[in-house]
Parts: sequence; C-alpha cells; structure tokens
Amino acid sequence: MNSPTPAPRILLVAITKHGLTHALRLAELLPGAQLAVPEKFAANLANPPHPAEIVAGPLSGHIGRWFGGFEQLVFFVSLGAVVRLIAPHLQSKESDPGVLVVDDAGRYVIPVLSGHVGGANAFAEHLAGLLDAQAVLTTASDVGRTIPVDILGRELGWELLAPKINVTRVSAHVVNQELIAFVQEAGSKRWWTRPSPLPANIHLFARFEDVDLTAYRAVLWVTRRPVEAAHWQALPERLVVYRPPLEQL
Repeated sequence: MNSPTPAPRILLVAITKHGLTHALRLAELLPGAQLAVPEKFAANLANPPHPAEIVAGPLSGHIGRWFGGFEQLVFFVSLGAVVRLIAPHLQSKESDPGVLVVDDAGRYVIPVLSGHVGGANAFAEHLAGLLDAQAVLTTASDVGRTIPVDILGRELGWELLAPKINVTRVSAHVVNQELIAFVQEAGSKRWWTRPSPLPANIHLFARFEDVDLTAYRAVLWVTRRPVEAAHWQALPERLVVYRPPLEQL
C-alpha cells in the first residue's frame, strides 16, 4: 500500500494589509501552510489558521532560510521586489523552491521560479482557483498546452534518462511544434493530464522499431528495455527516455 503524498511545505509572505487578507484566506484552505508577516501585523494574527512567523527586520535577511525550509514560497509582494530578494539565493531548478507572487488585489498569481521541476506553475493554477484569480504562466509548454519534457510522468514515478542537452533540445522541438515520435512500450497510459487534446505534432507508437527516425525531429521513449549506445548515437540530442516503475509494466 502506498503511503499518502505529504503536503507541500508552503510559506505565505504578506507585507501589506490587503496581501495579509489574501494570505489568511489561503491559509485556511491550504493544509500545513505557514504565514510570515512583519511585526506591525502581529496584532492581526490573534487566531491564525496555521503557525505564523513574525518577521523582524528586512525580508532579505530571511530568504536564505526560507529557501531551504519550504517547497513553495508565495509572496504578496511586488514582482520586482521579489526578483531582487531571491536573486542572491538562486542555485538550480533542481534544488530551488517554487516561488510565486500574488498581486495586492489578489487578481493574478505569477510563478517566478521553478515553474516545472519545482511545481510553481501547477501550484499557481491551484492558488488561482482558490482565490478566483488568474494564473499568469510563461513556460512555453504550459502556455502551448503540450508535453513538458522535463517532468513528464513525474507524478507516475517515471525516471527521466537523458543528458541535460537532450532535454533542452527536445523541449524546444516540442514547443516549436516539430514532429515528435512518442513511443510507449511500458508504463501507465495516464500521462496526458491536460484538458486539451494531444497536439497534432505528437505521433504515438507502440514500439521503437516502428518509428522512421528520419521523419521525426525527436523521440520520447517510455520503456523498460535497455537503451543502448547505438540508440543515443542514432538520435544525437534528439532522444529522451523515461523509465516507468516495474509495477506499471
């Protein structure tokens, strides 16, 4: 029996009166979320729905600690200010938390950092639903409603096997609507989760051998088979492999 997925560690940072109103509203709807507010708003937190941190001094002195302690940081702060605050702490998309900004009127939710790997894009859409707001996404695969090469199948436990340059190149081919062969020999069929149809440039195959490699700009291959050096050599910077768990065979 699978253990339940733990709730993400979420921090809601509000420094304005209206921002605090939205943050308190979200805190009631997000299990485990923590609030962080300046000292002047301490009196507004008589009965917070979740633990609250009273922030002494400038926010810049706390960002490093928050980066290491939370999976999603939601700032009710201007976008420009957040960019300046987080800039000294950026490391990589594999380790940085998701960072989001909500405007003071609660109309827009903007993923700023780690949209895909860090989950900020998906979390932005979730928050937008809770606030009756609009998520402002700029990641090409999300805007174009196509395959997110770098995180495809992650919720299904698929392991990504490919050099980073392959992921970058193939992602560009996907969002540019070039012909892509999607070969699925194993794994769950529930990998396409968007409400829109699969884009027309993605062609499905049941076996790698069925693909005319000269006809496709890139190949996404879901398989448990050994991937030989010859496969990578035949598709230089054009092949991305996903390895699903054994139980999905």
